[in-house]
Amino acid sequence: MQVSLLQCQSSCSVTENLAFIESQLKLLPRQANKPQLVVLPECCLLFGGPERQQLEHATTAIHSQLKQDLAALALTYNIVLVAGSIPILAEDGRIYNRCYVFDTDASVIGQYDKLHLFDVEVADETEQYRESDAFCPGSQVTVVDTPFGKLGLAICYDLRFADLFRALREAGAEIIALPAAFTKVTGEAHWQVLLQARAIETQCFVLAAAQWGVHNCGTRETWGHSMVVHPWGNIMAQQPRGVGWVNADINLNELQALRRKMPIIAHNRFQSPLLKL
Repeated sequence: MQVSLLQCQSSCSVTENLAFIESQLKLLPRQANKPQLVVLPECCLLFGGPERQQLEHATTAIHSQLKQDLAALALTYNIVLVAGSIPILAEDGRIYNRCYVFDTDASVIGQYDKLHLFDVEVADETEQYRESDAFCPGSQVTVVDTPFGKLGLAICYDLRFADLFRALREAGAEIIALPAAFTKVTGEAHWQVLLQARAIETQCFVLAAAQWGVHNCGTRETWGHSMVVHPWGNIMAQQPRGVGWVNADINLNELQALRRKMPIIAHNRFQSPLLKL
């Protein structure tokens, strides 16, 4: 089956970001009679400005125009869409950083709210990131039944938390999608090795769609390097820089064969992270 990840350089303009994504979907490489899974980056429709801009665009899920716009793309282009992430209003006045999965008919077949919030200091021009000032953490692990197999969901900073990925595997994940916007500094240091580790540990295909480049006249810079990682850890496809598509064919038979030969889940003697959340 074919999977396609879109690397973006999103800005604070929802209109411009939506137009870019649609322009790329028109160019999406197609394989006749084969299912198509598309993954967008974190904050695909709104990125690079102060967190209050996310609040300005946040509504409840039922009223979200951003959600409706992304669902329409899944319908128009006949794809199963892991729609990056968008702001959805939370009960406490903050927002969830939410990833929706849309079927080809625009229906929602799954959703995930980012569990781990990026409250860190980084040696770049932004210096300090405080997602918890605007965002509310999610509270559940999400694995979605799709025509491609069992799809686990994580977002960006979640990548550093191996327990989440083990929980996704234990919940049945065969593929894990990771919309992301890793900073250039942290991405250069850790992005690739973390993606390969999570793929090896879970014996899942990892689909990491990332933001890239300088955003909004230099206020944010992201690492890019969107990639598809095999359960054995090898990089099947990637785009180090620039915007555009990363495409790969994945075969779940290879995954099942690897799991039979090396049944690491059955061998693990530590308590399941699913019991801790």
